[in-house]
Order: sequence, then structure tokens, then C-alpha cells
Amino acid sequence: MADPRTHQMPPLGVKLTESTESRGSGLLARVRWTDPHTKKRPSRSEFVATQEEAEAFFEKMRQSTETGADMLITLKEYVDSIGDRWQRGLDPTSTVDGYDAGLRLRVLPALGHLKVSRISTGLIDRTIDRWETEYGPSTVKNSIAPLVRVLDVAVRDEVIPSNPARTRARRTYGKDDKRQTGGFRAFAIPDLDTLNQLADACAEVHQSYADHVMLCALLSARGSEVAGLQAGDIDWNSRIVTIERQTYPGKGGLVTKETKGRTTRYVPILDALEPILVRLTTGRSPEDPLLRGPRGGVLTTATVRDATKWDQLVTGLGLENLKRHGLRHTGATWLADSGVPLHVLQRILGHASIETTKGYLHPDHRHLSEAAKLANQFLASPAQTRRKETPRRPTPQL
Repeated sequence: MADPRTHQMPPLGVKLTESTESRGSGLLARVRWTDPHTKKRPSRSEFVATQEEAEAFFEKMRQSTETGADMLITLKEYVDSIGDRWQRGLDPTSTVDGYDAGLRLRVLPALGHLKVSRISTGLIDRTIDRWETEYGPSTVKNSIAPLVRVLDVAVRDEVIPSNPARTRARRTYGKDDKRQTGGFRAFAIPDLDTLNQLADACAEVHQSYADHVMLCALLSARGSEVAGLQAGDIDWNSRIVTIERQTYPGKGGLVTKETKGRTTRYVPILDALEPILVRLTTGRSPEDPLLRGPRGGVLTTATVRDATKWDQLVTGLGLENLKRHGLRHTGATWLADSGVPLHVLQRILGHASIETTKGYLHPDHRHLSEAAKLANQFLASPAQTRRKETPRRPTPQL
């Protein structure tokens, strides 16, 4: 175990005495100060290679006397010292567990031994590059996010002047980033007939799994949002389904809360979904769950996967790449292809950024062809019909 005296930090406002000694192929940089209470002369030292590194060590210690922060603390030591301060504002029922796992299992093993002040943007980039070869995008994001939050706390504590991980939080994933125009379409079911075939196959296990598939696809909804629907959310007068909550397994059991974007969404009832909604709402009170599983429990994406043997099922239908979330992509893609305006589609899907919604647009640029057609018609018309006459001002009479 390291001697705790080597990690002492000078109190605020004390005067430091600096010195360097040659030790082997390097230097021992040391600072001393007088403790204002005990009057003892503690010190802190560090082995360095050059005089420039020694001066950098002295500067860190000077900053510590001005701010009270340990400028030489490692990331692991800093995480231990701040406790759960970096978790403030996170949802404890869902987000905290994933972020905490990312911090413990990936961030600290990769960067925990380094001084917080030495962690650079380039170092973080190289670490993320390695993570991308080992983990999926969701796991990588759940690792970057806690690192960003920890270093935000370090900025507030004046351990570092700025957060080198802040710009990494929105890092894209190269060619694998599905937010490019038309990128989400690769995960969608091609047509309604194929969707019906999938639902029929799920119905052979139980009708509730078929209903889950149809609701997710034709409402462009997440599985947790379908689980949170109540019979009263179906408005037959306006033919609208209100999506304002989600139910999913969380810390300590099932959790019901607001939707992912914390906004209420309104989705039109498509004709193909009407008979299913009629059947599910008949005889139900407004507060009754709209859909439950064979034993009356909540259907999650995991239970649907296990009960239907999903991977084998979709492979048999020629849909090898279809995941449960692909059902939401399916409905969104069909709405985009039907000509629903982009800003309306954004509200239906509940996207905070319209750039995400653009991922469902058809990549063949049909709207550009229509624009060229209109421009050609304009240019082909006679010049005099295109020229706007500028009205002349009447000459005043004297």
C-alpha cells in the first residue's frame, strides 16, 4: 500500500518551497510547506524525467494551494472521493445502473490509473476506438456518458479547466451510424403482408405476442410504451392513440414513468390496427392495461423474444436482421414513405432532433426530382410571363 504521506496536499494559501534532486536517469521534484496547525513540515514529491515536467508538477501544487483541489489525483481516486455526485439528475430506476456499470467495468479499468489532469481528448478517443472493437454502440455510449459526468464534476471542483470528454459524448460511429438519411430503413419490415405473417407466427404461441408486434409497428412505438398503454388512451372520436407513459423492468421491479422524451405523443389509428384496438378495448375500463401477456403480466421485449424464439422466427421469415425495436422503425418508415411531412413525423415519433427523424427518409432523393420538375416548368415558360412588372410611381402634378 502506498504511503499516505506521499499523497498529502498543501492547505489553501500556504507558501511552498520547491526543490529538485537528480535521481538515476530522472529527477525527484519535491515541495514542502509549513502546516498552519501542527507547524510540521510535510512534503510531496514526484519522480519526473525532465526539468519541464518538474516545473509542471510545481505548477499543479501551486494551483492546489489556490483552489484546494488535488491536482495530482488519479481518476480512480477522484471517483472514490466524489461518491455519487456524478449521478445527480439521473433516473435511478433505469439510467444509473447502466452508467455505473460502464464506469466500473470499462472507464476505470482503462483510465482509472491516470491523473485526472493528464486525461486528454486524444487519449479518450483512442480508448473509445478500442471499445468500439469490443462492444456495441449502446455499451460504448453507456461508458462515455459517466466519464463525461465525472469530468464535469472535476471541472466544477477546479481539478481541470475543461472537460476533454464533453465533445466525445456525441461522437458518431462512422459508417455504422444509422442516423444518416434512410439508415433506419435497413431495420424495417418491407410491407404489411410480411408484418401480418410475423404476427400470425407469434399468435401460434399466444395472441398477446401477435398484438404486441402489431401495436409496436403500427403505432411506431417502443415495446415499453406499448406495455404502458391503457384502454383510455384510445380516442375513437379523433382516432388518436395517446402515448404518455412506458412500463419496463427497472431497479427493484417494474417501473412506470414518462416516455423516453418526457413528452406526450399522439399517433393516428391506421385502418390495419383498428380491429385489434376494438378487440383490446371492448369491455375494458379506461384505466385498465390495454395489453397483457398469457398470465396477465407485462410484456417486455425480453419476454417476447424468449417466448416466441424470436431469432429463429424472424430468420424463417427472411428477416434475419429484425430486432424487436425494428418494429418501431417499421411504422416510422411506412409513415415517411406515405408522404407524412417531416415535422409531423417528428412529433409522432417524439424525436427531440429532426436530424434523427431524417433517418427514416427514403434515400432516393425523390423530393429533389420534384423540385427539378417545377424549376424546369418555370424556366420553360415565356420570359414575359415570368417577369414581374415594377409599378412606376406617378409623376406629381404641379
